[in-house]
Formats: sequence, C-alpha cells, structure tokens
Amino acid sequence: MRLDWSLLAPEYVLAGWAAMLVLVGTFFPRLPKTWLGYLGAAGALAAAGTSLIWLNDDAAFGNLLEVDNYTTFFRLLFHGIAFTVCLVSARYVGERLKNAGEYYGLVLLSALGATYMAAAQELLSAYIALELSSFSLYVLASFARNEIRSNEGGLKYMLLGAFSSAILLYGLSMIYAATKTTQYDGIREALSGDLEGARSAVLLGLVLLVAGLGFKVAAVPFHMWTPDAYEGAPLPVTALISALSKAAGFALFIKLFVRGLMPLADDWQPLLAGLAAATMLLGNLVALQQRNIKRLLAYSSIGQVGYILAGVVALSPDRPDAATAILFHLAGYVISNLAAFACAIVYYNWTGKEDIYDYRGLAERAPFLALAMAASLFSLAGMPLFAGFVTKFVLFQAIAEEGFLWLAGVGVLTSFISLYYYLMVMKQMYLGEPEEPGRFSTPWLEYAAVAALLVGIFLVGLAPLPLMEAAEDAASLVYRELGTALVAGR
Repeated sequence: MRLDWSLLAPEYVLAGWAAMLVLVGTFFPRLPKTWLGYLGAAGALAAAGTSLIWLNDDAAFGNLLEVDNYTTFFRLLFHGIAFTVCLVSARYVGERLKNAGEYYGLVLLSALGATYMAAAQELLSAYIALELSSFSLYVLASFARNEIRSNEGGLKYMLLGAFSSAILLYGLSMIYAATKTTQYDGIREALSGDLEGARSAVLLGLVLLVAGLGFKVAAVPFHMWTPDAYEGAPLPVTALISALSKAAGFALFIKLFVRGLMPLADDWQPLLAGLAAATMLLGNLVALQQRNIKRLLAYSSIGQVGYILAGVVALSPDRPDAATAILFHLAGYVISNLAAFACAIVYYNWTGKEDIYDYRGLAERAPFLALAMAASLFSLAGMPLFAGFVTKFVLFQAIAEEGFLWLAGVGVLTSFISLYYYLMVMKQMYLGEPEEPGRFSTPWLEYAAVAALLVGIFLVGLAPLPLMEAAEDAASLVYRELGTALVAGR
C-alpha cells in the first residue's frame, strides 16, 4: 500500500493551524479575540490555496483516500465554509464566548473531518472522518456553556449523534460481513455477484446505514435534534452545522452509493424516495409555524436536505447527471445559506435578538443588510436571478429525467410553500416599523463577507457555467471505476 503523505498537505495546514490557534489563545490571553477569528480565517484560506496544487490531479493515499477533482471540489467548499464562519464569528466570539482559540481550532478540525469524508474510498476511513467532524460540532454546539439552551441543544445533539453513530457502525459491519471488504469498489463487485444467502444481512445493513447518515444530514424522521441544536448553538456555529454537516454528509452519500451500493439501487431508491418526500414536506410545512429565525432556518435546511436526497434517489449507474446536479445545488445552497446566517449574525451583534418580529424596520436602519438577507432568502426559495433558481432547476430536471417526475413535483410544490415563510421575514424588514430610529453602525469586515456571499448568489444565478463545469468534472470522477466513458461525450 503506497502512502504519499504529501497528498494530505491541506489537512496538515488545517490541523497545524488549529493547534496553533489553541496555543496562541492559551499563552496570549490578552490578545484581542477578534484577531484569533481573522487568524482562523487565514488558516482556512491557506488550506484552500494548498488544495489547488492537486487541481486536475488523480492520486490515492494507499487504499484509504483519493485526491482528485471530487476531493478538491469539496476541499474548496469546506475551506470556504470555515473561512466564512471564522470571519463572521470574530465579533460574536469576542463579545460573547470564552476560549476563542479552542473555538476556531474546532471550526478548522470540523472542516478537516468533512474533507476526509469526501476523500474516503473505504468504510472505516469514512466513519472515522465523520466522527472527527461530528465531535467538533458537538462541542461547538454547546460552546456557550453559561447559556442553558446551548447546553441543552449540545447535549441533545451529542446523545442522538452517538446513538446514530452506533446505528451507522452496525450497518457498516453488516455490509462488511456480507461482502468481506470495506473498499467501495470491492463492495460493488461483491454485491454484483452471488451473495450466497447474505442478501438479508446486506439489506439490514443498508437500512441501518441510511438511518445513520440520515441523522447526520437531518433527514426526516432523523431530524429531531436539528431545531433545538440550531436554536441553542451560538449563531456562527448554527451556520457551520447547517452548511458543513449537510455538504459533508452528501459528499459521502454520493460516493458510497455510486461506487459501493449501486447494485442495490432497486432496494435503496424507494426507501430514499420516501424519506426525501417526507423531508421536503415536513421541513417546509413546519417552518411556516416558526417565529425564531434560527428555528426557521433549521426547518428550511431540513427541506433543502429533502431536495438533495431526491437527487441521491436519481443517481444512475451509467451517467453522472444527478451527481453533477447535487454538487451544483450543494454549492449554491451553501453560499445562500451562509449569506442568510451572516446577515443574522450581524443583526444579532447589534441587537442580541433573533425573533423574526425583531427584524421589523431593518430596511430603514440597515438597507444593505436587509437587501442581502432578502436576496439569500429568495435564493433559498429558488426565485429567478438568484443561485437557488438555477441550481434547483438543474437538480429537479435531473430527478425528472431519471423517471422520478412525482418526486420533482413534490420539490417544486414545497419550494413554492417555502416562499411564504421567507416572505414573512421580508415583510418585517420592509413593511414593519423599526423599534428605534436611526441607522446601525457599519461593521465593514462583516459587511465585506456578506457582500462577497451576495456576489456569489448572483454570480451562480446569472453565470452558472463555471460552477456547473466544476461540478460535472468532480462528479464524473466518482463514476470512473464503473467502466463508462462519461467524459468523452461532453
């Protein structure tokens, strides 16, 4: 087994930077906490720059990890999430949280674990990577240790997470027992042959695996932790959980189901189709009743999981259209969701409030922030000109072309429903009377982050081709072991 350690250089940067942040926070306690946030953002940016070295490369770290354009796509996405979260956390952490060094170190470690989930090509590496990312998020969710709801949300997240991890590991062990291998490609070859009476064990393992991964991405009915964890966690951590855990979970979903479990497609497609429809419906319908911005975005993210899960249902053994659509939509969702949370963080730093009614009159007191929040919510709803419209269109088209027209119809219907609760926020911002007169002060660095995300929303919405090509390039590499000439016909 050939181990080329240089392939893991971006992860060395993240791990080393995380350790440095902890040490700096420990030995220089009088250093302004905001500087640690900027230092953490610099670490994520350095890791992203290092990742570009392997752009268009195709290498393997033994039989454990792959470094190709699929891994690079998610490296850049995860490093971008960590960069944004560190940047918008700086003022929040400086005013409200202790142990800033540990906070930013855990943010970087969560991105490190997520990267290995995308790079893994066998079950145990994927599981260990998932747990590294999850444990970082468990601690971050309860980081405001003097707040009861943060402790409650973090405890629920950790306990249910541990339970789901046990279910997932049991499912993986059942698949290993039946196929005698943990390699994705070996599992596919074993499932394509005669299982010699082990089919029932494989199906049980498949159900347990879907349940475990369903918790990680907050699919119904494994979503119970999401509203409380989102509401209790510090706002920047909520942004991190909503973006990173979803993207990492589906990076693993795509690779495992295409490379390993595709021979069982007739078994897992109906199961995932039912989960996807339930997730879209419950997430968007329950969101209508929410009055807290974090809980609203929690149920909104559950609905978004349903759309992406419908894309997983449409994964095909002979072409990567659905996988391309999922990667494309994931990137658009991450940009839009981070923009919404960045706006919420800036507003919370001003007021300490997170109820939707408290946003009334925001357009008078902070016009740019209201504009950015409205654009991000329109994008999440899938309105034209914004990123969400074109990414959802491509995703629903791929789902319909694979014969799941009814599932695409549910997606369109629930997207229409979601527009109502997003408009509730906009109504308060533009039609409500402000609680106090006067403009808010302008936090230029945070505004710069919001502006960059806003540009991303319009860039993906109006000029989607570069991102689409990157997603297509990455998705085609997942299929390269299946013996199909996918790139030649492009």
